[in-house]
Amino acid sequence: MYSRVMLLEIDTLRVAMSDALDLFKVDVLPRLREWEGYEGVLVLTTPEGKAMIVTFWESEDAAINAAAFGTGALAEHAALFKAPPGRDHYEVSVLEAPGVNVARE
Repeated sequence: MYSRVMLLEIDTLRVAMSDALDLFKVDVLPRLREWEGYEGVLVLTTPEGKAMIVTFWESEDAAINAAAFGTGALAEHAALFKAPPGRDHYEVSVLEAPGVNVARE
């Protein structure tokens, strides 16, 4: 399993974090679910507007190819951000969450 990680900051003077999350759930998430190799997402936020979005992918190629999805989604919603988000991809080496347990040796 691989992941793409995006660090961003919502401009909360222009849009509330709850509104940004609603937009993500209604507009971005359904399209993300259709992307080949998609396996899930984790979204972490603060009331001040900082956020981390971690998407999970079945292969490194799928994670790398997902960059095209992320670039398009970011461009559509660029007005929400204080600055361009940072992005990278990683191999998921350990993941433990309710109902999930991944540990690679």
